[in-house]
Amino acid sequence: MKPMGMDTYCYLCYLNRNVEIARTLGDEATATAFAKKLMALYLSAPENATSPWFGPHVSDLFYEFYGITEEERFRQEKAASNAFVLQRLDAIREAITQAEDPVYAGLQWAILGNYIDFSALRGEVSFQTLDTMMLKATQMQLDRDTYRQLCHELESGRRLLYLCDNAGEIGIDRLFAEAIHKKYPHLQITFCVRGGAALNDATREDAAAVGIPFPVIDNGTRIAGTQIELLGEEAKQALDAADVILSKGQANVETMLGCGYNVYYAFLIKCRRFIDLFGKEKLTPMLLRERSDQ
Repeated sequence: MKPMGMDTYCYLCYLNRNVEIARTLGDEATATAFAKKLMALYLSAPENATSPWFGPHVSDLFYEFYGITEEERFRQEKAASNAFVLQRLDAIREAITQAEDPVYAGLQWAILGNYIDFSALRGEVSFQTLDTMMLKATQMQLDRDTYRQLCHELESGRRLLYLCDNAGEIGIDRLFAEAIHKKYPHLQITFCVRGGAALNDATREDAAAVGIPFPVIDNGTRIAGTQIELLGEEAKQALDAADVILSKGQANVETMLGCGYNVYYAFLIKCRRFIDLFGKEKLTPMLLRERSDQ
C-alpha cells in the first residue's frame, strides 16, 4: 500500500493555510517562527507522508507557539455544525424515507454533508449556502454502476464499517446508515470516528451529540483520516472483519487509496490535488470503489 503522499500543491496549500491561522493568533515574528518549524517538519516527515499524517504534529505546533489546543480551535464550529444538522434532522429523514430509493437518497445527502468542513474549506463554509445546496440534494449525480455494486455487497455482506469524517456531517451519516439498516437489516453497522481532536472531524462526543444508534469505535489516533499502519487495535480489527467499508471525505481517500480493502469512497472534491487527480470541478460529488475485481 502506498498512501497519497503530499505533492507541491499540498505542501503550499498546507503551509499557507496554517500560516494564515498563525497570523491571526499573534505577531509576525511568532508566525515566522511557526512557519519555519512547519517547514522543518516537512523535511523530517516520512516518505509519502499524507496530509492527514501531519495533522497531530501541526496541532502540537499550535499548542507550542500559541497555547491553543485542537479542541479550542474548532469547538465553536463543531458545535454549530452538529446543531445545524440536528435542527434539520427530521426534515432530511423524511426526504430520504419518501424517496423512490431511500438508500440512494441517503447517499446523496451524506455526500452533501461532506461540505461541512471548516478545515479543507476554510473561510468557504456557510450554513446559508448549505441550506441552498440541500434544496438540490436529490439532483446529485453519482456513478450508478458503483452504486449498484455497493447495494449488491450490502445485500450479501454481514458487516459494514462506516468511516466518518466531519462533525455535523456525521448526523447526516446517521440517516444514511438508518436507510441502509432498514433495507438490509441483517447488516451489522459500526461507526468509526477519530480517536481524539483532529481539526473539525467527528469524535465519540460528536457521535453521541447526533444520537448515532449503532456501535461507535474510534481510530485510536488524532489523524484526520484512516492511516492504516497507525490505527488502534479495535479499529484495525473492525477494518479486517468488514465485508464493506464506506469511507467519507477526502482525508480517508488520501490515507487509504490503494489499500486493497473493499472500500467505497464517498466525498466532495475540495482541493487542487483532487481536481487534477479526477479531472472534476471543485465540490463535484464522488462515489468510487477501491477494488475492481468483482
